[in-house]
Amino acid sequence: MSDQESSRTPYVPNEGPHPWRRFVALGDSFTEGIGDPDPAVPGGHRGWADRVAEVLAQDVDDFAYANLAVRGKLIAQIVAAQVEPAIALKPDLISLCAGGNDVIRPGTDPDNIAVQLDDAVSRLAATGAAIVLFTGIDTGFTPVFRPFRGKVAIYNENVRSIADRYDCIVADQWALKVVQDARFFADDRLHYNALGHHEVARMVLRALNVPNDLQPMRPDPVPSRTWRQARAEDISWAREHLVPWVLRRLRHQSSGDNVSAKRPKAVPYLPRDDT
Repeated sequence: MSDQESSRTPYVPNEGPHPWRRFVALGDSFTEGIGDPDPAVPGGHRGWADRVAEVLAQDVDDFAYANLAVRGKLIAQIVAAQVEPAIALKPDLISLCAGGNDVIRPGTDPDNIAVQLDDAVSRLAATGAAIVLFTGIDTGFTPVFRPFRGKVAIYNENVRSIADRYDCIVADQWALKVVQDARFFADDRLHYNALGHHEVARMVLRALNVPNDLQPMRPDPVPSRTWRQARAEDISWAREHLVPWVLRRLRHQSSGDNVSAKRPKAVPYLPRDDT
């Protein structure tokens, strides 16, 4: 068996600690952790990738983690700016979630977006690292993004096909029905909040077959709102989040302009007291 084939052998928990020592996460705001403020880092964000890294770090002494993701980036920008730096870090575990910002743009073709994903995965797979790819969430539950549901579904099928071709692990957001609820999203209704990122982290760890102590529904979800509260929040949301988002699209601007990766180097991930 080649080194590349050996590194992708499914991890069996009862055979000891997981095999990964260097985890590098690539992507956009989803992987950067937007919507999940980190109280330990003023102005910083935690997110599902940090939460996964913390669990992985508990099992091995020499574990290191880098996060190259930057909010607002399209797949071409992710491929151009993150793939080669990721390879240079010599990871044995890579996560890549890209294309979501492209899919929700009017007039884009999910098949063409997938061609760019295939190029990125082929380059990353050549390293022999285990690769985690993500399907997009089922947007049928949210009126604003429901019109893109068909495009997301098509892109997801491409993701699964690419994962099969390069022997990747699939973290299936589409099947994660629990997060299809407004309580799992930040005030902008686009990004997960702490609860949503926590549930995604649990899902990723299941995909990796890594045992963990993360409990469901932590932190506790916010209570359901009354109809009157929801309508008032709709008006506030449109003014504070929807209008600026639309204006950025029209101006060809990105929320990630002038933002750099939060963890550009693979360094040890220190344990935290909270979950």
